[in-house]
Order: sequence, then C-alpha cells, then structure tokens
Amino acid sequence: MYLDVVHLRAFYDLPLGRLLRGLIGAPIREMWPDLKGQSVLGIGYAGPFMRPYLDQVDRAIAAMPAAQGAVPWPRERDGSCTLVEDHTLPFNDNCFDRVMLVHALDHCFDPDAVLREAWRVLVPGGRLIAIVPNRRGLWAQSELSPFGYGRPYSGGQLKDLLKNCQFNLLQDREALFMPPSKARFILRAARTWEGIGRRIWPAFGGVLILEAEKVVYQSLPTNGKRSRLKVLRPVFIPEGVPTGFKPVRVTSSHRTRRPD
Repeated sequence: MYLDVVHLRAFYDLPLGRLLRGLIGAPIREMWPDLKGQSVLGIGYAGPFMRPYLDQVDRAIAAMPAAQGAVPWPRERDGSCTLVEDHTLPFNDNCFDRVMLVHALDHCFDPDAVLREAWRVLVPGGRLIAIVPNRRGLWAQSELSPFGYGRPYSGGQLKDLLKNCQFNLLQDREALFMPPSKARFILRAARTWEGIGRRIWPAFGGVLILEAEKVVYQSLPTNGKRSRLKVLRPVFIPEGVPTGFKPVRVTSSHRTRRPD
C-alpha cells in the first residue's frame, strides 16, 4: 500500500530525509553519471533522486501513482508531474531512455505489472534503476523512514523479479549502512558509517539499488548442437473424411493415407 505523497514530501524536507537523499543518491550518480540529452521517467516518488539530472536531461517526468497522490514537481520550475495508474502508464511504447523506481516496487499491489509497464515504455536497451528496502537491513525494520513501511526484498528476490520481467541485471549496490536514528552524533557520522559498511558488512545496507537493462529478445544457447525442439508442420485433410482419419505430412502429390 502506498504512503500518502504529503508524508513522503514532508519526510524528504526534513534533515534526515535530506541526508538519505544524499546517501542513496551517491551510488545512483555513480551508475548514471551523465544523462545529457536523455529522457527520464520516475515512478513512485522518485523526484528527490531525479533532481540532480534536471539540467542535463531532455525530459524528466515524475509519474506518481493515484493510490499515493501527486504534488507539484519540481517546485522551482514548470511542473513535470503526472498522476498515473502504476499498472497502466499513459505513455507510448519505447519513449524513455531511463526509468527510476523509488517507493514503487515496495508499495505497489503488483510489482510484476509495474515492471512490465516500465519495460514497455523503455526504449530497447534502455536502463532502469530500482530502489527498495533491504530485507536484511535495519531500515526495513524501522518506521523512521518510508523504507520501513513497504515490502522489503532480498537481493535474490529483486534480481529474480527483474529477470522474470525481461530485464538483464547490470550492477547492484547497497546504501544506508548507518543505523536508523535521529541522534545528532549518528547523523554527523553518516558518511563514516557508509564507508565502513561498504567494506565490512556490504550485505546489510538499508536499501538495495539495482540497475538493469531492457532485454528485447534472447537467443537460446545451443553449444553447437541441434535443438531438440520440434517444429510442427501443417497437414492436408480433405473435406468429408470421416472421424478417426489419420493424416500424414503433405507431399508434393498431396497423397493421404486411406482410413483404417
């Protein structure tokens, strides 16, 4: 179930929200350092993480699900926000170069449907970033942030979900190694927590960040051997033949077997 958009916006305006925006945004910018001239779609509440690209991209649209609600975005310029049904996006096929999913897969009713729509609107070879709470992390167990209210995932679960929806995994990262707390001494040491966590306990980050690529088709490996798949061929059955007639393959002379 989606959180109300008013609560999401209020959280990311708080000091803790701004801190999380920076800690999660750092690995995103490592994955996507330059989006100049590209079109980007954010599904869920991706606005805080799309903001660094506003001056680069050709087009950026924040698609906010109806169950969540929508607020104007971005605040400092013409609005690029639209209210959508997450399983039926109002966009043409193959019209975005990048898609960012934040507070979407963990809050939606049908993650497969959301990913299928993301796949549809992406251009062939387009890339997607999904951000979800880590089942092993402490932030999924805390109600201090929106990541504690949705459906947490393990790395394997998220990878399988993406593969089943025709995405090829490119790279994965973790973020939020600091414990969920508003204590000032912890917030001040957040960057230190991130550096230590990445080296010592990388599997226990608070959120998972996965980048995947849209796969249009995949060939089946044969290892130089003939495929065992059989190709069915049409048969010719003359009109008026009684039930129980056993046809054979059509030949150049169209001969058929007589009924038994």
